[in-house]
Parts: sequence; structure tokens; C-alpha cells
Amino acid sequence: MEAKPIITITTDFGEDDHFVGVMKGVILNINPDVTIVDINHQVKSYDIFDGAYSLSQSYHVFPPGTIHMVVVDPGVGSERRPIIVQSKNYRFVAPDNGVLSMVYEREESVEVRHVTADHFFRKPVSNTFHGRDVFAPVAAWLSRGMEGKKFGEVITDYARFTSVRPKWEGVTLLKGIAIKVDKFGNVITNIGPADIPQIFGQEPQAFRIRINEHEITRIHESFAAGGPSELFAVVGSSGFIEICTNRGSAARALNVNRGAEVELELRGTSKEGA
Repeated sequence: MEAKPIITITTDFGEDDHFVGVMKGVILNINPDVTIVDINHQVKSYDIFDGAYSLSQSYHVFPPGTIHMVVVDPGVGSERRPIIVQSKNYRFVAPDNGVLSMVYEREESVEVRHVTADHFFRKPVSNTFHGRDVFAPVAAWLSRGMEGKKFGEVITDYARFTSVRPKWEGVTLLKGIAIKVDKFGNVITNIGPADIPQIFGQEPQAFRIRINEHEITRIHESFAAGGPSELFAVVGSSGFIEICTNRGSAARALNVNRGAEVELELRGTSKEGA
């Protein structure tokens, strides 16, 4: 039996209003056989980076052929373009505002199309709710097997941002930033094990992480391994180093939010080849 098509939805709409339900109604009117999956509707309002991060952590775990619809769209009603993006295994429907930037970074190649075939849109098209009138119907028609080329021409000047990477200063100091604070108050940095392999392995080098005048000197394998009120690091499911505390908010204890500077200093022998 052929698998049912899947559409995922990521938005900054929250769950207090009717917006998400309305988009699902539009999709189901066009394709009642589709499976709709909510990824995240708590993206920070107007926050394109937060939407990009949420999508980057989730899209690849779905079956090939899944359509990912992203509506984080502070430029709704402006000249920004609606786009369809085709990667090897997935399609994406979103505004052309950079919200798919982390997909572009992860995928070896993509084809991006500007959606201009407005006969696929719900009429009349509102200037304030393109999620309902543009993105939802386009995603739904794609789920019914409509070819991407029927929606518009390929473009190469699509909007994208480059993720900030940690940087070495000298041979012992790696500077990064906090890229997200999650619901539990864990502070997710942009530093991964590949950036600092010296602190992992059988004989890890001593280190200290400095953030807002606090120091963290231990890395544990899980959240539960930390002591009460202890600030420590883990490698989270995102693949990045996170600062956390057992059953508490590290962000509150550190008094930091996204964008905070993070310094990881090696102690003892220097980083070879830096």
C-alpha cells in the first residue's frame, strides 16, 4: 500500500488563535488523505533564525517525500517571494526570507522555485495571512503529486544567512555564542564536539567555559548526572554543547539569553595545529 503523503507545519503562530487550525482546514480541503504533523508553533514571533533552527533539528527525521511548510513571515504582504525548495529527499514551502538557510547548509544541493502560479492560491489572497491563502494550498497541491515546475521558475538569488561559527583566538581560546535557550532553560551554544575534540575522548583536556562571569568546568553525559544547583555542560541532542543544571534553568542562573558570548578555554597543553 502506498504511504500517505505527509505535510509538517512550523510557525510562530502559537496555539491561542485559530491560524494553525485554519491552515490545516485548507490543506485537508485540497487533499483529505494527507497526514499533517505539527513540528513547532512556538517559534519566537518574527524570529527567522529561531524558525530556521527548529526546522533544521527536525526535518531530516521524516520519511523521504515529506513536505515541510514553514510560516515564520514578518514580511507577509511585502514583495518577499513565496518559494518551493526541492532537496534530495524533501520539499519545503516557505517565504523567501532566510528561514530555510540551515536547510541550504545541510543539503548537498537544492532547487529553489519562485511560486508565481497564483491559480493554486486561495482567493482572495489576504495581505496578512499568506499561511492560509498561499503556503497551505501550495503544500497541499504538492502533496497531491503536482510537479514543482508548474508553480514557477527556478531562481538562484534566494535569501539565506550564514550560521555563525565559533572562532579560535590563539591556541587555547574558542569563542562562540548561545544560539538558543530551550523551554527547560538549557543554554544551547554553537560549539560542537568537532570544534573542540580535545575535551572529549579517553584523556580529555581540562577546560573552562565562561559565560556572563560564570565558569563551568565539567561536562556530563546526561542532565541527570549533574548535582543539585551545579552548572555543567552536556552534548545535547542538537549536537551542540549545552549549559544546563539538573532540574533547573541554567539561563536563569546565568542571567543570559540567546546571543550571549560563550568562551571555552583549554587548560594545560595547547591545541595543536590551531
